[in-house]
Formats: sequence, C-alpha cells, structure tokens
Amino acid sequence: MLTRDEYLAAWSQWHGGTDPGANRLVHGWLSAAYALARPLAALPPIAATGFGLAVAASAVPTAVAGGRWLVLAGVLVGLSGLLDSLDGALAITTGRASRRGFVLDSAVDRLTEVAYAAALWVAGAPGWLAAAFGALCWLPDYLRARAGQAGVAETGAISVWERPTRVILAGFAVGGAGLVPDAAVAATGGAAAGCLLGVVGVAQLGVQLRRALAD
Repeated sequence: MLTRDEYLAAWSQWHGGTDPGANRLVHGWLSAAYALARPLAALPPIAATGFGLAVAASAVPTAVAGGRWLVLAGVLVGLSGLLDSLDGALAITTGRASRRGFVLDSAVDRLTEVAYAAALWVAGAPGWLAAAFGALCWLPDYLRARAGQAGVAETGAISVWERPTRVILAGFAVGGAGLVPDAAVAATGGAAAGCLLGVVGVAQLGVQLRRALAD
C-alpha cells in the first residue's frame, strides 16, 4: 500500500498535476480519506462508490421529513462525500486505479451533487437557487473535462470551490436547517453562499484555462 505522500503524488497525477498541498482543506480531506482507506484496503473501490451514491440519495427523503431529521440529512451529505473520496483512495493506494474507474467516479460525483441540491431545496431553499447551486457544482469539472479534450494537460490550481468545499457547505446548510427556527433561512443562506463561492471558483478556473488555451 502506498504511503500518504505517495498517494497524494499519485492523486495529483490522476488530476492533471494539481497540487493538493496548495489548499489546506483539500489536503486535509484527502489525508482523511487515506487514513480511512488503510484499514479498509480489502474493500473494492466500486463498493465505496456505490455506497456513497446511496448515502447521498438517502439524504433527500431524510430532509423531506424536516425538523431534526435535517441534521441527519446533513450528516449523510458529509458522509457521502467522505465515501466518495474513500473510493479514490482505495483505488490509488492499492494499485487498482483505472481510467474506467476514474470516469465512473466522476459521474457518481455529479449524481451526488444533484442529491445535495435536491436536499437544499426540500430543506427550504428556493428551487432556482438550489438548481444554481447544483449547476455550479457541475460547471468547474465540465470546464476541466472540455479543456482536457482541447489538449490542456493540466487542470489548473485548486480554486475556492472544489469538491470538499461543496460537500461541507451543503452538509452544514442542510444540517444547520434542522437546528434553527426557520429552516428555509439556513438552507437559502447555505445555497446562496455556495453559489457565491461557485462563481468565484469558476472565475478562478476560467482565468487559468484561458491562459492554458491561449498557448
């Protein structure tokens, strides 16, 4: 099994040379996934992928129940994000990473982000704002994928709107909605904060990709 530093280096290679050490949140998130993967090395990565998607999907009906159930829904959002990172850590550290798995993991990421947006909506955020949150979760990875097809080898530096930020913000917004008198205020505030970070993150990425595509 790879050491943590070897895992982070391999993760960087799979993600277009992105340096995870450039962002403390991303570095800490990946380190936590690595620590969780060590005792679970025998678990097939696809199992973690499927379980993560199921957990994310379960957050929506849990949020529908409202009240204190929203706290559990927020926990499920966070857990699904950790499971998503676990599958990648398992695949890379045990030498089972593949292009097929990489694409599948990316597709599942997008599906879980649909669940996050839906959970925000049922928690009380306006539909259009929840939809915008979901779209801004998708857009950075779509831009990176298209840039890769255009021949850009590097995916750019880490922005303020990477996967860990999306998961944590959605989890706290949904969970926090169950702790305040007006759930809609917390859900709307969380979705709005996510949209703001999403716009900033896309702008950061856009500047980087514009330079890379101009070469």
